[in-house]
Amino acid sequence: MTTPSQTVGPYLAIGLPWPDGSAVVEEGVPGAVWIRGTVFDGAGAPVPDALIETWQADPEGRFDHPDDPRGRFPGFRGFGRCPTEPDGTYGIRTLLPGVVPGRDGRKQAPHIDVSVFGRGMLNRVVTRIYFPENAEANAADEVLSSVPAERRDTLIATKTEDGYRFDVHLQGEGETVFFDV
Repeated sequence: MTTPSQTVGPYLAIGLPWPDGSAVVEEGVPGAVWIRGTVFDGAGAPVPDALIETWQADPEGRFDHPDDPRGRFPGFRGFGRCPTEPDGTYGIRTLLPGVVPGRDGRKQAPHIDVSVFGRGMLNRVVTRIYFPENAEANAADEVLSSVPAERRDTLIATKTEDGYRFDVHLQGEGETVFFDV
């Protein structure tokens, strides 16, 4: 007998409490930036009860993970978790990631992996944030290059005064590109 599927919510808030929350790095760490945005549903309305999780390399392209023996940037966790506010906004304080190894010795452009969870979703959706100042590395990135050219802009953050803006559109016009992982 198969267990029936269930959506991520409505009890999403049970799994939200996490002591480090949206801080991938401590306040005051040199080079820290904010990644802020809004999660929108298919009708363009903000989603007040979604959860954003991020996983990324440090500025040297190293991961805070036992499988990466190169060490890590002091005070850098690599993981962030942030529920959206009632207006659908979120914010993660982090450091910009470095270039990371890809398949066959290729390099991947600096990026942040993002998972989005929300009420009514059977599974999380996964996307990436790329950065506009890395145009050359972005053009050579195997994953970004696999996305149709007219949709790549949904994966590139916009520079702001204190970091970057990255909105997530779950469906509809301007839908963010999501990856099958």
